[in-house]
Parts: sequence; C-alpha cells; structure tokens
Amino acid sequence: MGDDGNSFSEAASQQMERLVEDFGRMYRERNEALEEVSRAHHDALFRLSMAAELKDDDTGVHIIRIGFLSEVLALLLGQTKATARMLRKAAPMHDIGKIGIPDEVLKKPGAFSPKERSTMNQHPAMGAELLGRSRIPLFQMAAEVALSHHERWDGKGYPSQLSGDAIPLSGRIVAVVDFFDALTMDRCYRPAFADATALAMLSEQRGLAFDPHIVDVFLANAETLIALRQQVNQKRPNFNDLVEIDGWGS
Repeated sequence: MGDDGNSFSEAASQQMERLVEDFGRMYRERNEALEEVSRAHHDALFRLSMAAELKDDDTGVHIIRIGFLSEVLALLLGQTKATARMLRKAAPMHDIGKIGIPDEVLKKPGAFSPKERSTMNQHPAMGAELLGRSRIPLFQMAAEVALSHHERWDGKGYPSQLSGDAIPLSGRIVAVVDFFDALTMDRCYRPAFADATALAMLSEQRGLAFDPHIVDVFLANAETLIALRQQVNQKRPNFNDLVEIDGWGS
C-alpha cells in the first residue's frame, strides 16, 4: 500500500506539473496573440494617421516628431517612463480625424468661413471615433489626445470647451508640442517661423491656450527639445522606431 500510495502521489504530482506547464504555455500564447493584434491595430491606425498628415504635410515627419517630443516633455513634467513611452506612441495619432476633412478646407490659405471652421472643428471627435472605445490603454490614450488637444486652458477651445485641469494632461502636453512644431515647419499656406519667434508665440499663449506650467517647462528646456527635433529630422525614424526603441533623451 505504501508503494502504491507513493506511486499515485508521484503520478498526481507529475500530472499537476504538466497542467501548470500547459496553462503557462496557453497564457503565453494568449498574450503573444493579443500583443500581435494590438501591434497590427496600432500599425493600421498609424498608417491612417500618416495618410491624414500627408494631406497637410508632404513629408509626414511632423507626427513622428510629435511622438518623441511629447515623450520627452512628459518626462520633464515628472511622468513615469511607462506613461511617457505610451504618449510617444499615442501622440502621432492626434490628428487622425483630419482624414475626413475635405482638402479645400484643410489646405485653405487664410481664414475659414464659419461653415469651414465648423467642418474643421469636427476632426477631434472624428479622430476619437476612429480610434474607437478600445480597452487597450494605448488606444484609450490616443483617443483622449485626439479629442482634447484642441481644447484651451481658458475654455475657449473645441470640441467641448474644457478648461484648466479638466483637459486631460496628455492633451495638454500634445497641444503645446503640436503648436511649436507646426509653427516651425513650412505649411502650404505659410513658411516656417524661426524657433525664437515660435517660442515667443508660445510664451504669449501661456495661461490662455496652454497650461502655464507645461509652457514654462517647455521654454526652460527649449534647447533640448529643439535638438531632439533636429535629431528626428536627420534620422527620419519609422513606425518600428516609434514603437520599439526607448525615446531619445529619455
């Protein structure tokens, strides 16, 4: 009986080990599959964002810069590396909704008519809708950024007229980065502004369009951020770089 009992106990133990190994393998395979689906989803949305950006910028590098600059600014503001890294991936999708804006509005030189302004102001909500209501944190942040990066600190932005801290931090960070970077690049309707001019224009909007603390941190670290912008321009990173590598300067 003793030997039979020991044999049974040993067999049961081996069976349990095999079950644990099987569950472990299934868990790993499940996670790998979810990660692959998430990456494919991100890749598709990034390419859609690039298509939207190419309607307004012949190179498309603007959205790559937005990712890396937003990551570094988030770190300078005391955000964790994980949060900043996620923002690097989410921020390039901020204007994905522009894919639905007609070129005659998007590329119009000069001021919009009230109807054209109404059309243009739809792109944050369109972007958030395209990004969907995913439970994946990256896409939740991307939708949050898309919906909130045109809100203003003083409550005069769109689409929801949020003000102050009611605007998500991710949107406040991307708004500052997008403003500066867009000013310093050529557009179809105007040439690029000099860095010093763009920094002065950013300073003028402190506490009006933008979170004053974020503006202060940006201005205090402008040399570092401008150097990073130049590095991105020179290296021209692609989607894989944006997703895989640790952010430059982080």
